Amino acid sequence: MSDKKVSRRCRHCKSRSASAPTDTSKIHYEKFWLYRHCSSVQQRDRQAQKAGQLFSGLLAMNVVFLGSAFISSMIFNQVAITLADVWILLSILKVLCLFWIIYYLLGTNRQPHAVLYRDSHAGAIWIRGSVLLFGTCSILLNVFQIGYSTILIHCKSRVEIVFPSIGILFICTQAYFLWHHSKDCIQVQHNFTRCGLMLTIATNLLLWLLAVTNDTLHMEIESQLREVERRFAGKAPSSHPHQCNETALCTCPNTTICKVFQKGYILLYPFNTEYCLVCCSVLYVMWKNVGRRISHHHVPHTKPKFKLQGVVFGPLLGTAAVIIGACVFMMYQIQATSLAPSRQVFVIYYSYYIVLLPLMSVGAVIGTIIHALEKKELDTLKNPTRSLDVVLLMGAALGQIGMSYFSIVALVATDPRDLLNSLILSYSVLLIFQNITQNVFVIDGLHRRRITPPGKEEDTKEEQNREVYSQRRVSVLELGQEIRKASLSYIHTYSHLSWKRRVLREISFFLVLCNIILWVMPTFGAHPVFENGMERSFYGYSTWFVIVNFGLPLGVFYRMHSVGGLLEVYVTA
Repeated sequence: MSDKKVSRRCRHCKSRSASAPTDTSKIHYEKFWLYRHCSSVQQRDRQAQKAGQLFSGLLAMNVVFLGSAFISSMIFNQVAITLADVWILLSILKVLCLFWIIYYLLGTNRQPHAVLYRDSHAGAIWIRGSVLLFGTCSILLNVFQIGYSTILIHCKSRVEIVFPSIGILFICTQAYFLWHHSKDCIQVQHNFTRCGLMLTIATNLLLWLLAVTNDTLHMEIESQLREVERRFAGKAPSSHPHQCNETALCTCPNTTICKVFQKGYILLYPFNTEYCLVCCSVLYVMWKNVGRRISHHHVPHTKPKFKLQGVVFGPLLGTAAVIIGACVFMMYQIQATSLAPSRQVFVIYYSYYIVLLPLMSVGAVIGTIIHALEKKELDTLKNPTRSLDVVLLMGAALGQIGMSYFSIVALVATDPRDLLNSLILSYSVLLIFQNITQNVFVIDGLHRRRITPPGKEEDTKEEQNREVYSQRRVSVLELGQEIRKASLSYIHTYSHLSWKRRVLREISFFLVLCNIILWVMPTFGAHPVFENGMERSFYGYSTWFVIVNFGLPLGVFYRMHSVGGLLEVYVTA
């Protein structure tokens, strides 16, 4: 039988590979509809997906550019474009996002075969918990802003009450949406869902940009505090009559509730920027998962569980760092709440960092070397969540690195031989090195494939038998024996771990605790980069305000995201 007859009798596209190689110029497969359909269905699906991603990306780009133009015009020309105009634009975007989220929850998500797959890597519990934590703090921030504007309603615009009210509805709805649907791989209404997600991402980015650049309320509160200080010191009023008149017209009454609104607003302000960044990262993963089909071999049958076994020195050193850091943080907060924080508290604060950062850097370098010595293969499977983790680690580190370079330039140009200045200079250099080494360690660990060693199945069976036995009721006399067996099992597990895995676990756990305390300190009010006055006097208030509000939330986000990455490195070690 000739090859030409075989090709004509072919009833499936895959059978074309089975035919013997002949004169292909005489065989015209493109004439058959079945061949054209089978060969192009996957290609058309990919093209449609790319076209949808391109269109939704262009939509988000235009929205971001429009909002950025409004915010820039407000900064450079406050007469033509005011803050109220920017709030009106953002309120419209929030309302549109609310309509789309409600439509997704009540319409798209409830269609048949809408969510056939769920990404197990997306929407980790720690990042969804961060959405709830930062969202709650952002709601309180808006409540404080509403209360502050209500007290000063005689000199405030109505928009200053309406905008945070819409913000509360937007935060609540978005937090609920991300908590329940962050793992969805939606299979219907692809383009509309992509556009809705990108519109929500663009809105969060604009809210973050406004929070970074808008220092109106901060300047207002600080000018009022300056007037209070002058009255206590018995000095003359401010030499700027315009500023003095504005302060007198819109001064917070001498009541406790107004002071609470002021302090609460300043304390919770970084949480709002943090919330916007976290939401953008989760929404981006959802956007990448639209129309994604997850094959069975990509779905993990057993997830590695977090077990505190095989680590001793990491938890001890990390706990010591957390306890000392908590003491330094409380001491700093007590001193910083006064009108003139002492110089000694800044010295103690930066000294703690100068001791801790080199230890973290050395641990990350040792971990990277051990990764290089290991014989684990790199995991090359497509994983949007891991790809985003790498991008976020690299991007968020730019916040602290950028602030450190600004500090280095300011301190070298002024007086680097001063004790406090030299400490800040050393802190900035060490912080840059620590961010780089930790990023290399975490990213390398995330790409290591988890390999089950031989004999592991027997160990897992024994562990399951132990768990079943431990769940049974035991008498009081057997309780001591169970505790003794658990202790011996812990020692046995620790002694049988290879030295490479043991060191990796020790380093990962130590870095987890260190990043937690370095996340807590700036998150809950310790901002010496703004309060020491060195860089602020060099760059000016408004410029340094933008730099700090750009770098500080990114730094907090970096520490929080590093904890998640380090926990994954610890589990897979």
